[in-house]
Amino acid sequence: MRIIITDNYEEMSKKAAAIVRNQIILKPDCVLGLATGDTPIGMYKELIKMHENKEVDFADVTTFNLDEYCKLNRENIQSYYYYMNHNFFKHINVKKENTYIPNGAAKDIDEECRNYERQIKNKGGIDLQVLGIGANGHIGFNEPNINFEAETHLVKLDKMTIEANSRFFSSKDEVPTTAISVGIETIMKSRMLVLLANGEIKADAIYKTVKGKICPEVPASIIQLHPNATMIIEKNAAKLL
Repeated sequence: MRIIITDNYEEMSKKAAAIVRNQIILKPDCVLGLATGDTPIGMYKELIKMHENKEVDFADVTTFNLDEYCKLNRENIQSYYYYMNHNFFKHINVKKENTYIPNGAAKDIDEECRNYERQIKNKGGIDLQVLGIGANGHIGFNEPNINFEAETHLVKLDKMTIEANSRFFSSKDEVPTTAISVGIETIMKSRMLVLLANGEIKADAIYKTVKGKICPEVPASIIQLHPNATMIIEKNAAKLL
């Protein structure tokens, strides 16, 4: 596992964007796994600048998002469908039909999960998966548990995750309690992983991910076993290393 510690959020974002850009240059029709939340926003802004400067072309790229809330329609401004289109897709030349995000409003969630997994496999798997990390060590919405969930699945969100995400909603009561998430096995099958972490609130999770034992109670700890993983960590998030 390669660890890069940066002085600030901006440097973290630029380094992450450069890795994504280089992947696309090497393989223009690559499959990217993408994350949401506060942490990757800066990376998306850098990639938009690179696209505007003609440094990178998304025309043949396919994307799969890690997760989506259940019971939010796609027009809801808190949905990850809205997040991705508002913060990234509408600013680049990726084809809409090549962007995949789980449908949390599907009538049959189990079938939606199975279908999403099939779509990833049909595209040949993920070339580069971008990950954030929760303060409780979750990646995607794979919460601390007694098991590593394998493939795309329905998740009951942890209390800490609901609390952390409540800042995006009018009240804690509005935060969805379930979500669809790509599973640990599917994440680990990605040919390259890039995990981003920013802020002191992530320091404990980063320490356990890097230095702790590999266990479902710290889902991100599984990254220790990946043959091609890079962690880009802002210095406050790395303070315990």
